[in-house]
Amino acid sequence: MQQVSNALTAAGSKRASHYRHLSPALPGEERGKSIQSVDRVLSIIEILSLSDRPLMLKDIANLADLNLSTCHHLINTLVRRGYVINSGRAQGYSLSSKFEILSRRSEREAKLIEFVKPSLHELNEDIREAVQMTVLRGSSLVSYVRLPSQIRGSAIDLGNRPLTHAVHTVANGKAILAWLPQAELARVVADNGLTAFTPHTITSLSDLTEELRLVRRSGFAVEDGEFHTGQAGFAAPVRDMSGAVVGSIGVTVERRRASDAYSDYLTRAVVKCANDLSSRMPAGCFT
Repeated sequence: MQQVSNALTAAGSKRASHYRHLSPALPGEERGKSIQSVDRVLSIIEILSLSDRPLMLKDIANLADLNLSTCHHLINTLVRRGYVINSGRAQGYSLSSKFEILSRRSEREAKLIEFVKPSLHELNEDIREAVQMTVLRGSSLVSYVRLPSQIRGSAIDLGNRPLTHAVHTVANGKAILAWLPQAELARVVADNGLTAFTPHTITSLSDLTEELRLVRRSGFAVEDGEFHTGQAGFAAPVRDMSGAVVGSIGVTVERRRASDAYSDYLTRAVVKCANDLSSRMPAGCFT
């Protein structure tokens, strides 16, 4: 117990005291205009999708009404990104399976949203605060479901909370990062950086590592003015039945209202919702 106390004291923050209190209980184009290069690429994709055999460059250029050089540059970009296969000299071009992979991912995401929404609505009705479900897609934290606060006059608007490069600052992000393998965590941090959004933001890898250790031990994550000085958050990981972390459930509130007692109440509600979803989530269906 003394070691736990020392570790939490070293963290030196309201977040640490909250962990201790609960642990281990729980610029583009104008609208209406099209972008010519995008329009041309989509035309090429549609042409290839309608062909039952590889097409030669000159045939694609003719069908897309493009000069040969422009068509060649666009096709090469699609090849480099893995969307088109170059079958070899004099063999032509065809679509790769990447579109099918993206389609399956989109289908899984839609099913995941459908699966979690009833529980999120129930949590939102219960606590009346803004709640969201997020996942880590590559190195980016993405919000799948957002439900607004039902408290009159609340200043929390999750729609105005873009999470780009903020995975280390918000409770939802930390609830996922805590369970990543070390190499994967290093990659996510390298891709996103540790940008200081407020004076409270964790900006060193050693401090983040300590924070994530507390998250793992406690079973939940805390955000205390790290992304927005006026906001606090509490989140918990959602797992499937194999134990794999699929995403996180979190609540965001005005920091001035996040008393110890209210923070405890919200954290317990979020952990309960996440645990309920985890107990019912089929293994491998959404990852």
